[in-house]
Amino acid sequence: MTNSQRPYGNSRTPLPPVQTPADGVPTPRTRTPEGSRPAPGGRQRDAFFDNAKYLAIVLVAVGHAWGQLLDDGAVETAYRVVYTFHMPAFILISGYFSRSFDLRAKHVQRLITGVVVPYVVFETAYSLFQRYGNDEPEHGITLLDPTYHLWFLCALFVWRITTPVWRTVRHPLPVSLVLAALGSVSPQIGDDLELQRVLQFLPFFVLGLTLRPEHFRMVKRRSVRLASVPVFVAAAVTAWATIPYMRLGWLYHSDSAQELGTAWWTGPVMVWATLGCSLVMTVCFLAWVPRRRMWFTSLGAGTIYGYLLHAFLVRAGNYTGFYDQPALHEPLGVLGLTVFAAAAVTLLCTRPVQRALHCVVEPRMEWAFRRDAGEAARVREQPRPVEVRAPGEKVSV
Repeated sequence: MTNSQRPYGNSRTPLPPVQTPADGVPTPRTRTPEGSRPAPGGRQRDAFFDNAKYLAIVLVAVGHAWGQLLDDGAVETAYRVVYTFHMPAFILISGYFSRSFDLRAKHVQRLITGVVVPYVVFETAYSLFQRYGNDEPEHGITLLDPTYHLWFLCALFVWRITTPVWRTVRHPLPVSLVLAALGSVSPQIGDDLELQRVLQFLPFFVLGLTLRPEHFRMVKRRSVRLASVPVFVAAAVTAWATIPYMRLGWLYHSDSAQELGTAWWTGPVMVWATLGCSLVMTVCFLAWVPRRRMWFTSLGAGTIYGYLLHAFLVRAGNYTGFYDQPALHEPLGVLGLTVFAAAAVTLLCTRPVQRALHCVVEPRMEWAFRRDAGEAARVREQPRPVEVRAPGEKVSV
């Protein structure tokens, strides 16, 4: 997710064919934009989205590190600002790249191998890590209660499998906002599969489904970039001022209003308000994402590896009492932890890690699926190659 390609130079240069990547999003036949590069299979990656994904995963890792030091007001302020937009940005991009998902066999297979299998593998791994690393022999393994950050895989499965529904209804975004509000007043939903987050973050995925390339071009305007500066400043001031009054659960979107100790009617109000703030902050974040290839652009293809693995380091720090060290609660300690978290997740997104864990994060598993009948028919219909022999050449038996 290698060097930039020059745009096609003249009208006689043939345009590349339409390619459909594994995630089911067709790459349009268009001239190569600046900052893009070809990906395996002939399709092209957009450097902007790879940069956005890498920067977002760095913020995820840094946010999880800061989450262990929330006794410091400055750290909690930065934490609240980051939590306003880092997952919404991820979800928005996930929705954008799910626009062509349907229930065809190849898309369902990709959903199973790219979401379900990693969830089962890493949910089991994190449960075992807690059992033995934290000396909790009674800790069980369950696939219904996602560990820490793995809720996103559960949510992505539900969102993507329902994509045909959102592509069919006339007004998908208002419907998703209603469902998010209903989730915020329904404590009986419980914690299974983190369905509260599935519902309350749903509007960002649906919004991503409705976006088009021109919308992202609007975000990249210089005027938007300049306007985002005072917005970030205002967000920081607001985050600092609301620390005594606003619980972090409103940013996690993991509980109902009643579970957060407020009246039921505050649920829709707070959910819509926080989602609106998250949208503004996401636009401001995307406005500052570089459009050209950077040294970290290729790491954008491996963000799922960083996302799945970095929490082992966070959990190890919890189990060993690492975050209790007084030095970490000093400004230099916070800075050092921030740099370490960013560097660690960067390493986890690199090609060596991808090659080592590809079998469990992005397995092919062709043995587990029946061959698509349509694909088999197309293969049978392909003309067999004609063997050409030189005069007098014998045919080997």
